Amino acid sequence: MAGTRGFQLERHLVFLLIFLAVLVPLFLPAPKTVRVTPEVKSVYDRIEGLQAGEIVMLPCEYDPSMAAEMSPMTMAVLRQCFRKDLRVLVTCLVSNGVSLVESELRQMAEEWGRKYGEDYVYLGYKPYPGIVIMAMGEDFRVPFPTDYYNTPLDEIPMMKGVKNYQNVALVLTINSTSGIDYWIIYGTGRYKFPLACASTAVMAPNYYNYLQSGQLFGLIGGLRGAAEYEQLVGHPGKAVKGMLVQSVSHILIVALILLGNVIFIVERRRRRS
Repeated sequence: MAGTRGFQLERHLVFLLIFLAVLVPLFLPAPKTVRVTPEVKSVYDRIEGLQAGEIVMLPCEYDPSMAAEMSPMTMAVLRQCFRKDLRVLVTCLVSNGVSLVESELRQMAEEWGRKYGEDYVYLGYKPYPGIVIMAMGEDFRVPFPTDYYNTPLDEIPMMKGVKNYQNVALVLTINSTSGIDYWIIYGTGRYKFPLACASTAVMAPNYYNYLQSGQLFGLIGGLRGAAEYEQLVGHPGKAVKGMLVQSVSHILIVALILLGNVIFIVERRRRRS
């Protein structure tokens, strides 16, 4: 009983330490610099090299459960696009994320004073992403005859003369689903437009082979990638702050694993002796 009680106390201590490792860094200054990787810099440079008025397409495919990783990417990319006077075309092919993406887009547009229909357009959601991606390659009006607010695309100033992927400068899918594969196979594989992706940290290793083959021109991976992008844009935000929390938590977990192994070895030797 005493042993069981002692184990519970130790476990509670571990939970308390993890809680403090997450909480305390939130009140500390964020890191001043984050080393930027070439794959993230490639996305930034490609957008930075576009001319004012060109269209960047952002399929944002994630739901609130992945917002901690994905939203900072969306906000940083939108901030760069609006700063450069680029026009933005946004979709969300994940049903649970439609409202979230719309609110993030509206928030950034208001911050930069951008006008809907002229500086940005939100197409919203349609089911069956593979079919939608192929249909947009023929004409955006096939899967999206109207935008998210039920306005016919032909009545939206920004969409005049914009038919399909050939009329956008690049596509950057900010995606926490297997939809990235659809964009590679049915999107750029079929219609040959410049494609980059932003994914969760656990998904990112799956797409480095596409980066090396040239099928993707850039890759933003997880919270770390979002922090790199925030630094490039010159507006450190939640991702940079989150990196400090993540780093302290990881250091604590490694220390606890080492401590547990040391205790195990000492206890085993004591029993043998």
